[in-house]
Amino acid sequence: MNAETQQRILDAVDAGFEAQLATTRDFVAIPSTRGAEGPCQDMIGDLLRQRGYEVDDWHIDVDDLKDLRGFGPIEHDFSKARSVVGTYRPQTNGGKSLILQGHCDVVPAGPLELWETPPFSPVIKDGKMFGRGACDMKSGTIGALYALDAIKAAGFKPTARIHFQSVIEEESTGVGALSTLQRGYRADACFIPEPTGGKMVRSQVGVIWFRLRVKGHPTHVAFAGSGANAIMAAYHLIHALQKLEIEWNERAKADKHFKTLNHPINFNPGIIKGGDWASSVPAWCDVDCRIAVLPGWSIADHQKEIMACVAAAARNHRFLANNPPEIEWSGFLSEGYELTDAAAPEAAFGKAFGKVYGGAVEDLVFTALTDTRFYGLNHGIPSLCFGASGGEMHGFNEYVDLDSLKKTTKAMALFIAEWCGVEKA
Repeated sequence: MNAETQQRILDAVDAGFEAQLATTRDFVAIPSTRGAEGPCQDMIGDLLRQRGYEVDDWHIDVDDLKDLRGFGPIEHDFSKARSVVGTYRPQTNGGKSLILQGHCDVVPAGPLELWETPPFSPVIKDGKMFGRGACDMKSGTIGALYALDAIKAAGFKPTARIHFQSVIEEESTGVGALSTLQRGYRADACFIPEPTGGKMVRSQVGVIWFRLRVKGHPTHVAFAGSGANAIMAAYHLIHALQKLEIEWNERAKADKHFKTLNHPINFNPGIIKGGDWASSVPAWCDVDCRIAVLPGWSIADHQKEIMACVAAAARNHRFLANNPPEIEWSGFLSEGYELTDAAAPEAAFGKAFGKVYGGAVEDLVFTALTDTRFYGLNHGIPSLCFGASGGEMHGFNEYVDLDSLKKTTKAMALFIAEWCGVEKA
C-alpha cells in the first residue's frame, strides 16, 4: 500500500470523525447492561445493513455452547440473547480475512448521584466523551465500523472477507464471542479494539467467578452468642481467600510476562447479600467473587485450589466446621491468553501503527481479560487487542479520550487495508 493510498484513508477518517462521534454517542446512550443488550444489537444490525453488509442476527442457544472450551455458566434470563455479524465479501480475493469484534454489554452504572453527568446521556467535554461504555468498549466498536467507512470514502474496497461482530456477555462469561465461533465464523486474524491505551495486549489473565453460599444459625440479636452469624462467617472465608491470592501472586513471579507486575492476581469479593432482619443473627450470606489466573494455568486445577482453601477455612470455624459452605461457579471460567504465532498480523499492524503514531507499538501485560482468548486458544486464530485511551472503566464518570480514539481509528483503517488488501472501488 503506497503513501498516497494511506493518506487518502487517513484523511477520510478525519473527514468522518464528527459523524463517528455522533454514532458513538447514540450507541453509548443505550443502557445495554446484562440481559438488556437487544437495542444495541438492533442498532448495529441497522448500521451494517445501511452499509450493504450481509447481516446474520441470531438468538444464542446455551445448549449449543455448554460443552465448548471456555464456556461459563449463565444464570440470568438468556431468552433474548443475540449475536450480530455483518459480513463483507470482496469481488476480488487478494488479501487475508479478518474478524473485527466489539462487545456491546456494559457493567451496571452504580448509584447515579455519584456520576457528574448521567451515565447514559453521553457528554463531550475537555476532549473526552463521558458515559457508561464510552471507553469499554462502545467507542472502539464504532471506531472499527468507521475505519471500514474510511476505506470506502477514500475510494477503495477491501480484497478479503471481513466479519464485523457485535457480541454480548464479554463482561461476565464470553459466550457471545463463543457463539460466533460455534456459528462457524473464522478468519486469518481477529482484531478487538478494547481500550488498551495505545498498546498491544501481549498476555492477559483468565478469570474465575464463584459464589460462596454460607449458612448461619438465626437467633434474636439479644442472644447473639447462641447463634451463628453467616455474614461474619463469610468474612472468615474471604480472609482465607485473600491468603490464597497472596500465594498465587508468588506463583506469578515465575511467569515470563507477569513477573514484571507487582500484583497481577486480583481477588475481589464483588457482591454480598445476606440476612433478613437487622435484629436477627443472619442465617445466610452469599458472596460473589472474582479471581484471576495466568496463561497456562488450568481452570479445573485452580477451581480445586479454591474449594480446598474454603474447605480448610471452614474446618477452622466453630459453626462452618459442621455446616460447610457451598461454592457455585457463577460466570467466567476463562483461561488466560498469550498472543503467539501472530507475526504476520502484528507486522501488518506495526506498519499502520508506525504511520499514525510513529515508532513501534508497545506491549501490554493485561490484568483483565478480553474475548481474544477464544480465537487463539480454541482455533489458533491470532487475535490482536489494541485500542484507545480512557479512564474510570467500571467506575463513575467513565470516559474515552477523543484524540486517542481518532488515532486508533486511523490505525485500524490502515491495518485493515494492509492486512486485507484494497483495490480501487
